[in-house]
Amino acid sequence: MKKILHGYLQTARAAAVWKLDGLSEYDIRRPLVASGTNLLGIVKHLTCVELGYFGPVFGRTMGQPNLWFEDGVEDNADFFARANEARDDIVESYRKACETSDATIDALDLETAGSVPWWGDHPVTLHHVLVHVIAETFRHAGHSDLGRELIDGSIGYAADDSNVAEHDSAWWRAYHDRVELEARQASS
Repeated sequence: MKKILHGYLQTARAAAVWKLDGLSEYDIRRPLVASGTNLLGIVKHLTCVELGYFGPVFGRTMGQPNLWFEDGVEDNADFFARANEARDDIVESYRKACETSDATIDALDLETAGSVPWWGDHPVTLHHVLVHVIAETFRHAGHSDLGRELIDGSIGYAADDSNVAEHDSAWWRAYHDRVELEARQASS
């Protein structure tokens, strides 16, 4: 069970990072929707997720700071990259956080108890936290899917497996138009 859950987490992590490939510095950082969501910011946020849930929750050190726990940090600082923060540094920080999280996952049993202070006063297990982080990571990987499509039209699940029907741009335009027509007819 743990191996399966861990595999899903690793797949979600890879998808979030892969969405940065081949894009300019501007495109990975620019706000894509009114909330400011951006591809590199998602990776930066997921770093904080890994550092927050697989370290202190189980009394383990993560080996790097987490913006979530630093004093005086502005709201949403974990959701965007400053101009002086390098893409490679953010991705490497995420990879290191994931490696340290993997060590926690490997070392502990699924029933190992932990405590998530920001969830209130109820006990959690590694199993609970692992499912939560899988859901969180896939949620943000989905945001990245949409963001990447908004930037350059690229869609798909992974570099080597799109998990999307293979069609040319004419087919996708016709499909889009059909969905639009159905929406308009439903609202009439």
